[in-house]
This record gives sequence, C-alpha cells and structure tokens, in this order.
Amino acid sequence: MNEVIRNIRLSEIFDSTQKVHEQFDVGLFISALLVALLAAFAASFLYRFFYERRGTGSQVHRAFPLLALAITTLFIGVQISIPLSLGLLGSLSIIRFRTPIKEPEEVGFIMLVIAASISAATFNFQFVLILYIFAFITLLLLRGVAVFRWVRRDGILVLTRPTEGSAEVMKEVEKVLAETTARRILESTSDRSGIVTCQYVFSGLRIPVAEFQERLSKAGSLTSVNIFLDRPGGIR
Repeated sequence: MNEVIRNIRLSEIFDSTQKVHEQFDVGLFISALLVALLAAFAASFLYRFFYERRGTGSQVHRAFPLLALAITTLFIGVQISIPLSLGLLGSLSIIRFRTPIKEPEEVGFIMLVIAASISAATFNFQFVLILYIFAFITLLLLRGVAVFRWVRRDGILVLTRPTEGSAEVMKEVEKVLAETTARRILESTSDRSGIVTCQYVFSGLRIPVAEFQERLSKAGSLTSVNIFLDRPGGIR
C-alpha cells in the first residue's frame, strides 16, 4: 500500500515537473532577466546621480542588480508552478534585515527596483519604461526645478555669540545674510550662561558654502558658525 502511494506521489511530481518544462520559455526568461537587470542599473544610476553625495547613505544601490535578478526569477517561478511558489514564499519568511535603512529615499529606490522586476517577470516590459520615465521626472521635481524652489530651504544656520554687544553683531550678521541669501528666517534664539544661540533657516544661497561660512565668521565676534545643509555635498 505504501509503495502504491509513493508511486502515485512520484507520478504527480513528475507530471508537475513536466508541465513546468512545457510552460517554460528560456528565451522569454532571459529577456525578462535582461530587462530587469537594465532597469536595476538605471535605478542605480539615478540613485548615484541624485543622492550619492549624501553623507549618511548606505550605498544600497550596489545591491540593485542582484536584487532585480532574484525578484524576477522568484516571480517567474511563482507564475509557472503554484506548489513551487508556496515553497518559495515559505523560504522567504526566514529572511530578516538587521541593517536599518539610513535614508528615506532608499526605500523608494528599493520599491522602484521591485516594481520594475515584477513588471519584467510578468513580461510587461512597457510598464518598466513608463515607470522609469515617471520616476525620472519625479526625481527632477524633487531635486528642485526652478518653479518649486520657493517652497524649499537650503539649510539651517546656527550661530553662537557672547551676550555683550550682541545687537551690533546681529546687524553685521543680518547684513551678510541679506547679501548672500535670497530668503532667511530667524527661527529661534536663546541666551544661556552668557552665550546667545540663534538659529536661521535660509534658502537661495548665492555664494559657495565655504565662502558663506568665512564671511559669517568675519561678521562679528561669533563664537561658532554651524551650517547644516538639506542637501549634503553642496547647494545645487
């Protein structure tokens, strides 16, 4: 009896494997992998072009090509065989990511690679092209088209100075800010132990950051000049 059951199971497995081979098209599979790989390299290029200068990024773009190949193969396998797909999904449940994502845009790029890989795996290659056209336009808008520059800021300026003579120092600082930035707002000021701390938000910086810091340092008896840029690496 056990021998009969085992033969039946082997026959079912053989039939299932035979169906997979009949449905499998090597040429189409390679085409899907190539499209997914090209899309991953495109995502890697976009990441490096728009965000490589970030000081805290984890360089997640290095994983895009292998990630695209793995996801494409996985979803093609899911389409070919339901039992195989259940096993694949079960095996993925043991994977845990322990390294935190340091930059929020990295989530978007990972999802972009996943979406392109799934589109390639379902042989909707035109979706990949449309997706990347819209992604590129969106990144250009986020980077700062001239129409949207008025709603963004370039960074935060934190100045410290002694309490004595602060009025004259602030006049010099305001003069430098008026000459070097298009917009600036004093967000907060505090006085503690004879040291006044002022925080500005500025945008439309007209000179290089190094020169901006140097001019502020020479504006008066400032204890420190700290500039925190919203786009690390420089103002574009």
